[in-house]
This record gives sequence, structure tokens and C-alpha cells, in this order.
Amino acid sequence: MKIQEKFDLTERVAVVTGGVGLLGAEFCRTLAEAGAAVAVVDLNDSASQAVAESLTNSGYKALAFPADITQPDSVSAAAEKVLSAFGRIDILVNSAALDPKFDPAAVSKGITPGAFEDYPLDLWNSALNVNLTGMFLMTQACVKPMLEHGKKGSIINICSTYGLNGPDQRIYVKEGERVAFKPVYYTVTKAGVLGFTKYLAAYYAETEIRVNALTPGGVFNNHEEYFVKNYSAKTILGRMARKDEMNGALLFLASDASSYMTGNNLVVDGGWTAW
Repeated sequence: MKIQEKFDLTERVAVVTGGVGLLGAEFCRTLAEAGAAVAVVDLNDSASQAVAESLTNSGYKALAFPADITQPDSVSAAAEKVLSAFGRIDILVNSAALDPKFDPAAVSKGITPGAFEDYPLDLWNSALNVNLTGMFLMTQACVKPMLEHGKKGSIINICSTYGLNGPDQRIYVKEGERVAFKPVYYTVTKAGVLGFTKYLAAYYAETEIRVNALTPGGVFNNHEEYFVKNYSAKTILGRMARKDEMNGALLFLASDASSYMTGNNLVVDGGWTAW
């Protein structure tokens, strides 16, 4: 088989959760360009429809399947609709996750956003529900048709460098003043993603269902200048990632190019974790 053929996803069906996100939308287009029919799964109905329409308008196969991945009934219904539309599921990309944003409510109370000592239990529980339980439910729903269709498939769980190392909270200091903390749930849930990945890879040892993690470094998304400077100084390449720079790794894990890889974690972080 020629090397180009190893990356070909023609006649395969890929499900991408968080499909309208910064990376999720990139993953949807990457898989579609490689030949897969793509199921765009996201809580945002109109946005998921827009991503799917953008792909179909470009000549690719894609449909939107709005779903709340924290709700078993919603997940089951979405998986059933994907099977009804496409007949199978070969690839699952678990990209949906809560990522901390600026919290004006904390500031109004005189609390630094993300501070561990004051971190609200409801936000902790919400993050666990999306970042881990949602991944658990979606994988349960999508792995069953993989087992029924030859016990083959590729499951890719999106992690983070903050699941490997504790966040350097000095990055969130602007002009000598603390702006925020990266909250505790992010490291805890992303570390859990790695545990989930290894568990599933071992669990499906007697099949051809491969389970791997993809760990991006920081991806630029209109961050403030102070943050870009602080973050970039910690990477060997001296910059944040562009949003398209995870696509090659994602396609590698989804395709036969990584056929001898399971239970592993592919880190694409500009050298962040190398020193």
C-alpha cells in the first residue's frame, strides 16, 4: 500500500463531538477532505448545521447531529441517527470539552477567576460531566457499531498538555497583576482522558479497535498579547499553535497510517513538555 493510501478515509464514517469548536471544526474538515463522511455532533444546533453545510458546499459528505453529550438519551439518539444516515461508525473523535473562560462573576465578588480555594462545586461538577462523563457516554454509543462491523475502528480522545503537567499559573499574570488561574478541573479531567484512553485500549485488546489520545499545546484563539508572550516563552518553537496544526496528527491517528498504535498519546505542543 502506498503511503498516501494509508491516510485515505474513503467509505469510512467519522463522528466528531464538539464539532463546531476551534479544533473540532478543523477536525471535521480534515476527516472530510480525507474522504470520510462526517457526523458533526455539538450542543449548538445552528452552529453544527453551519459546519456541516460548509463541508457539503465544498463537495464533502457531512451531516449535523445536535446532541447534549452529558445526557444518555440524547447521545443514544444521535448515534442512532448517524447509523441511520451513514450505516456505520468507524472513527470517533472526542473533542467536546469545557475550557475555562473569563469569569466576571468571580471578579465582581473580589475572587480571582479560577482560584482553587474558592472554586465553585457546580462548575467542578459541570466540567466533570462534560469532559469525562460525556466522553464516556459518547464512546459507549459509538463503539457498539464498531464491534458489530468487524470489531474495527479508531477512537481519538483530545487531551491537553495540562493533563500531563500542572499549569504554570505565572502565565496568567499581566503587568505584575494576576488576571486568572487555570482552574483545577482542567488538569484533573484531561488527566482522566489519558486514563480513559489507556483503559479502553487495553479493554479492546482482542479487537482492531484502537484508542489513542491527541494532546495539543496552546492554540492561538485571539488571546491577549500578554498571554501569547508568556505562553510562547515556554515553548521550544517560541509561539502558540495555529488551529490547523493538529490536523496532521488527527488524520494520522484516524487512519491506517497509525495501524500499529493504540493506548498512546500523541503530543503536538511546540516542545512545551520537552523542557
